[in-house]
Amino acid sequence: MYLVTELSPLLAAEAAAEAAAAGVDAADLEQAVWVRLLEQSPAEPGRWVRSAVRAEARRARRRARRELPYAVETFESHTGEPNTVGPYAVEPYADPDTRPERAVLAAERRRAVRAAVRRTPGRCPWLLAALLSPADPTYREIAGELGMSQGSLGPVRSRCLGCLRRMLTAEVAAGGPWGKER
Repeated sequence: MYLVTELSPLLAAEAAAEAAAAGVDAADLEQAVWVRLLEQSPAEPGRWVRSAVRAEARRARRRARRELPYAVETFESHTGEPNTVGPYAVEPYADPDTRPERAVLAAERRRAVRAAVRRTPGRCPWLLAALLSPADPTYREIAGELGMSQGSLGPVRSRCLGCLRRMLTAEVAAGGPWGKER
C-alpha cells in the first residue's frame, strides 16, 4: 500500500507529461507502468517510475508506428440507413467474398469435403478426386485414367455424389463425434 500512495502522484504526473507526445492516454500509460512495477519490484521505485514511464512511452510510439487500425465496416441498420462501427466509415473489402473469415470457412469446407471423398467406397475416391481436380480433366481423360468406359462414368459419378452427399449430411447433422456439438 505504501508504494501506491507514494508513487501515485509521481506516476500520474509523469504519465500526463509523456502521454501526449506518445499519442496514448495517460491512464493507459500509468496502467502499463503499474504492471511493470508489479513484475519487477525495483530497489528505488521513485527513480524507476520516471524511467519506466519514458520507456513505456517509447514503446507506445514504436507500436503506433507499426500498427495500423482495422478499417471499420459500413452496415445497414434496421431502418435501412448506413451506420458505421467506430470512427471510420470505410468498407475494408470491396467484395464480401474476399474477407479473411470467408476464406477460412471456405478452406475448412474444402478440407471436410476432401476428407469425406477419401472415405467413400469403391472407385469413388479416385473418381471424385478427378472431378474436384484443379486440372479439370474431361470425362474421356477420367475414364481412361480409371480404366472405365466413358458411358459408365455418369452413373458411377451419380452414385458417388449421392454417397458423398449422404456422408456430409450425416456429419453436419451430427455436429461432431457421437452427435455432440463442437
